[in-house]
Amino acid sequence: MNVSPLPADSIRPSSRPAEHRLRGILLRLIAVIAFSVMAALVKLLGERGVGPIELMFYRNLFALPLIIAWLAMGPGILSVRTPRWRAHATRAGIGMFSMVLTFQAVLMLPLSVVTTIGFAAPLFATVLSSTVLREHVGPHRWAAVAIGFLGVLVVMRPGGSSDLAPIGLLIGIGSALAISIVTITVRQIGQTEPATTTVFWFAMIVVVLGLFVMPFFARNHGAAEWGMLVGMGMIGAVAQLCMTSSLRFAPVAALAPFDYTQLLWAILLGWLFFSDGISDQTAAGAVLIIASGLYTVWRERKLHIERTPATPPIQE
Repeated sequence: MNVSPLPADSIRPSSRPAEHRLRGILLRLIAVIAFSVMAALVKLLGERGVGPIELMFYRNLFALPLIIAWLAMGPGILSVRTPRWRAHATRAGIGMFSMVLTFQAVLMLPLSVVTTIGFAAPLFATVLSSTVLREHVGPHRWAAVAIGFLGVLVVMRPGGSSDLAPIGLLIGIGSALAISIVTITVRQIGQTEPATTTVFWFAMIVVVLGLFVMPFFARNHGAAEWGMLVGMGMIGAVAQLCMTSSLRFAPVAALAPFDYTQLLWAILLGWLFFSDGISDQTAAGAVLIIASGLYTVWRERKLHIERTPATPPIQE
């Protein structure tokens, strides 16, 4: 459940170390597992009466110390200084809306279904990049988007029999759309801001604003719930930091295929903790969505190679 995607261009080129794909892939896999565990904790907490507003607040409150420690050990806390307050505020507003929708979808649907629908976020991002940012999208990518959306329809099975809550499915789609808007926003901010700044200010803004609204949503919780809330926040921070760090060691084309392993973890955790299986329709939809995503990654890598000038021979 990657509720705060960080595309490759959110990492400043000057901050990239030497490429180390194996390290990047390992960090990406850790991030995927951590996001899956966080989603399971969200669902468990929801069953114990913790609402999505509380979940969003505590997710960022307990993540903030780890983010600050990460900054202190790396670029330093002063590195988050920024003149782009309005851009970060906009990103935070969209991100909070996205996170609430995602958590609500997790509370209402099986983890495998939420994860599968979440894979549609890049499809929405492609549509938005064409319609809003006026970026060129070729026929191959449009075909991949069409196949991906067909997969979403298969998962939602409109007009067919389903034991999934229709409102939950709509919230899941809304979550994927909101995440795609976050992706576009982060991409724009990333032209001048490093990912560390974006991660820090999102968490900080959520916590500060949350202090004003939590008196209306906060409930009393037992020791077990508090332990799970702390764990959710810290695991979420680890997931976000590992995903951000993975982009420093390997290109997106090498990392993106591993994002889809999140479905395997969602199925496993859903079976272990909630006795959920995966239906044939969800599996079929997942195949279509993942195939469209992998084809898009392959196509973008191919085009990048074609656009990159050949290295001139070394004159000896």
